[in-house]
Amino acid sequence: MNSFSRAIYSSLLLCRSKNGFAWRRAWSTLAATPTIDASEYVYDDHIVDESKATEKDAALRNALSNLSGEVGGKESMISLHRFFGSRRAPVISTGSLKLDLALGIGGLPMGRMVEIYGQEASGKTTLALHVIKEAQKLGGYCAYLDVENALDPSLAQSIGVNTDNLLISQPDSAENLLSMVDTLTKSGSISVIVVDSVAALIPQRDVDALECCSSSDLQSRIMTQALRKIHYSMCNSSTVILFINQIRRNMKSVEGYVHGEEVTCGGNALKFYAAIRMRISRKHLLKTRDKATGLAICVQVVKNKLTPSMAKAELSIGFGNGIIRESETLDLACEHGVIVQDGGCYFIKGKVFHTREDVVTYLAADKKILESIVKTLRCHLFDRQAV
Repeated sequence: MNSFSRAIYSSLLLCRSKNGFAWRRAWSTLAATPTIDASEYVYDDHIVDESKATEKDAALRNALSNLSGEVGGKESMISLHRFFGSRRAPVISTGSLKLDLALGIGGLPMGRMVEIYGQEASGKTTLALHVIKEAQKLGGYCAYLDVENALDPSLAQSIGVNTDNLLISQPDSAENLLSMVDTLTKSGSISVIVVDSVAALIPQRDVDALECCSSSDLQSRIMTQALRKIHYSMCNSSTVILFINQIRRNMKSVEGYVHGEEVTCGGNALKFYAAIRMRISRKHLLKTRDKATGLAICVQVVKNKLTPSMAKAELSIGFGNGIIRESETLDLACEHGVIVQDGGCYFIKGKVFHTREDVVTYLAADKKILESIVKTLRCHLFDRQAV
């Protein structure tokens, strides 16, 4: 390096300021050696200008005041407290501790849309009924819009749903159903609305038509328009809207090979508006003495706007009884020390059990002990995470 080049490099100074800090590049070592030293970037602490910070604060307050005056109404007031407070929304448990843990926040967030989709007979309706049960335990009103006309009241009662306090309707068209969802959401009096299912929604034009015709595009347009309106209504509501959906195979030919792409019904609008999307798949049958007594399923959180997604939870469903909570509660209680396990012995409330089956039977028979353990686990798992 000649003397002219060294003179240029030695006088080079690059400064960049951002958020009250500055970075300066020093080239003083170039005069001695052509190689750049590892510590070529020197941190320069810049003192924040208090007068500019005060001006920004005053400008922000003035802008918020102008916006509240233009929009009008207390509910339209904009404030930093409301902005950040809305992200700590309360939740409704799914009825499964493992799934609540996979969701990361302890349940389904209130004031959001949720989509449950998957194979047929994989437990989608059962999971929705458990959400209704948990919402009713909190004193909320729930609505079940049974488009498929497949709700079994006896199954809902066996799961623990109070069917006498459950609003059940069978809308005759997609427009009427989505209008009903919007009206109930605006009222702010409903905790959970279940739509079962999106695949069964039929536009009014197809209802009135004399012959069968393809309505997938029309159904998608209706869903897009309606969800835009419903999403606006949810801004001042704490309703959980739970859409149950089915999957289809869209066959495509790629480089001579036929590829089946998995898609859901109702278009792409629900995918974007849903804060949480859960995919349910069947694993295997649960058998007792060669008799099928239940179903093992896997729930994958495909989308989650509140915490990292792609978590999985493996659940067990008993035919006619819903999610088997005793087994998963025992696993989590032993893992987190709520139930003491010493070898093959389990200690619960002063009682000793020598086998896992005895503990599960005991928890199934004594619901008070089970609820006490579940409550302790929820405080341990989720209240600690919120701190």
